[in-house]
Amino acid sequence: MRTLTLLFSFMVAFPFVLSAQSAGELLQKVSAALSEGQDDYAVSLFRQSIKAGADQTEMFYWTQVEKNSAVAPRLVNELATYYKRKRNYDKAYLFYREFLQYHSDDVPALVSCAEMEMMRGKEKDAVKTYEKVLILDANNLQANIFLGNYFYLQAEREKKKLEDDYKKITSPTRMQYARYRNGLSDVYSNGYSKAKDYLQRVLQLFPSTEAGNTLEKIKKLEIEIK
Repeated sequence: MRTLTLLFSFMVAFPFVLSAQSAGELLQKVSAALSEGQDDYAVSLFRQSIKAGADQTEMFYWTQVEKNSAVAPRLVNELATYYKRKRNYDKAYLFYREFLQYHSDDVPALVSCAEMEMMRGKEKDAVKTYEKVLILDANNLQANIFLGNYFYLQAEREKKKLEDDYKKITSPTRMQYARYRNGLSDVYSNGYSKAKDYLQRVLQLFPSTEAGNTLEKIKKLEIEIK
């Protein structure tokens, strides 16, 4: 009797241990739900199966899901979201790209894809993706913040290199000075000016102290360079 009492107490305290299902069992139910047209239920089960076994669930998506079905992008989005939360940026990027095969103009997915590109060290790819975001949604705060900071930092690096190279010249000629000034002008046009546009939009959308401070620096540089 004591043994049965302890077993009952264990079942009450930890019901999930006895009721936990494997990824394989859950995926069988996903298949059944899909065949019966129960897409919402299938997505819910799929989400659970990812937690139970992400690799097995991923393989199920690639091999068992009809890619032309209405539910396919919902399932791949679950995988992308899971891997993003787990900070597996390579896998998350893969599945956000897959999701965008279905919905190429989905702004939240594009933003997440750009985030993964940045985390993977692909800054130039992230720039292109964020630029696409702004074509679809000019007021997207995250895209404007990223691009504003990106072009500002790029301009800062290029300006420093120009200044360092110019300082190495002991007695610069007028021609060398003219090249230096033209270089600074190009840096402003291709870097600081772009950053200014994005950061001004940020301030229109959100009272960012950081964006405001950066804009003040750009204004001072504009006077110096021009």
